[in-house]
Amino acid sequence: MARAPRESRSQRDDRRPRDRDEPELIEKLVGINRVAKVVKGGRRFGFAALVVVGDGRGRVGHGHGKAREVPEAIRKATESAKKSMIRVPLREGRTLHHDIKGHYGAGSVVLRAAPAGTGIIAGGPMRAIFEALGVQDVVSKSVGTSNPHNMIKATFEALSRCASPRMVAQRRGKKVSDILGNRTAGAAEARE
Repeated sequence: MARAPRESRSQRDDRRPRDRDEPELIEKLVGINRVAKVVKGGRRFGFAALVVVGDGRGRVGHGHGKAREVPEAIRKATESAKKSMIRVPLREGRTLHHDIKGHYGAGSVVLRAAPAGTGIIAGGPMRAIFEALGVQDVVSKSVGTSNPHNMIKATFEALSRCASPRMVAQRRGKKVSDILGNRTAGAAEARE
C-alpha cells in the first residue's frame, strides 16, 4: 500500500481561504502604564496598554489591555480595539464634515474641520486617532484633562456623532441640495 507524499507546511497554508477583504490596519500605541498589585509577599507588577487601531480610510477603534508582560498587554489592547471600531464619514477623504465637541469624564475636546494643507494639529492621543483614521487636515483642542483614556473616549464620543450631509439628508427624507443650499450642493455631491 503506497502512501501519499506529505504536504509541506507552505502547501497546507495555501489551501486555507484567506480574508482578502480585511485591509491592513494601522496600530498606534498611545501609552503603557506599569501597575502594581499588593499581595501578601509584596507587590506584583503588571502593564496596562492603550492602543488605537484604524484602517486609514474612515474606520478607527481604541482598546485597553492589561497583562504581566508588555507584549501581551499590547496584544490584548489591539484585539479590544479591533472589536470596538467605528466608521467616521470624512469630507474628501481628508477632513471632518463639520466642527464638533466631545465630552467624557473630565475630558472635553473640540474638533474642527480644516482646509487642505493644514495638517493634523492635535496633541498626543488625539493625533494617534486622526493618523489611524486617515484624517489629513484637522484642528483639535483638548480642554480639561490630559488623561489619555478620557481624551480618547471624548474624541470617540465626538467622532461617533459626526455626520455627512448625505446621512443628514437621508435621515430627514430630503435631498442633499436642500440641506446644503443650492450653491454648494453640486460640489458636495461631486465630492462624495
